[in-house]
Amino acid sequence: MSVILDIICILGAYLIGSIATAILVGRAMGLGDPRQSGSGNPGATNILRMGGKKAAALTLFGDLIKGVIPIVITRSLGVDDWILAAVALATFLGHLYPVYFGFRGGKGVATALGILLALLPFMGLAVLGVWILIFAITRVSSLAALLAASSAVPIAFALSDQSSLRALVVLLVLLILWRHRSNIQRLLDGRETPFKKN
Repeated sequence: MSVILDIICILGAYLIGSIATAILVGRAMGLGDPRQSGSGNPGATNILRMGGKKAAALTLFGDLIKGVIPIVITRSLGVDDWILAAVALATFLGHLYPVYFGFRGGKGVATALGILLALLPFMGLAVLGVWILIFAITRVSSLAALLAASSAVPIAFALSDQSSLRALVVLLVLLILWRHRSNIQRLLDGRETPFKKN
């Protein structure tokens, strides 16, 4: 019975992760599909450019909370650490490759943050702090995301000795770097555009 429960938790996490907040917000607010506008990424940064702060805040909150919910529910069921890590990874993969939207999802930064906050709050807050600091200095969202994500690995190894958590964080970071490969190239070429202060 526990194996069936584990499978249900992992599948349910993927389906929750597949809820593409940016696409739903874009439709609800008449902004169109973010995959067809701006950077083409269904995430808070692109929605900010398309529809402003309210739309971006809704997208950010939705993407973050869907990283939290599967962890909280699964942990309450008393599963072991590796199943909890599998649930977290399934949630993240749902965001990257959503079944409801042709497997064309976002880059995963906000959802990964939600996962980290749910698993180990201080780790999530530390990563968020890195993002805020880098963005405040550079005003480049992708650079802040990449450096904050990369910082999660040493932070995780410093704060936890759980092999499941460490392995999960490494996988999340590698996937985030892969999804940001075009941003990395633009950063190397000096073509990544900073946000202007209002």
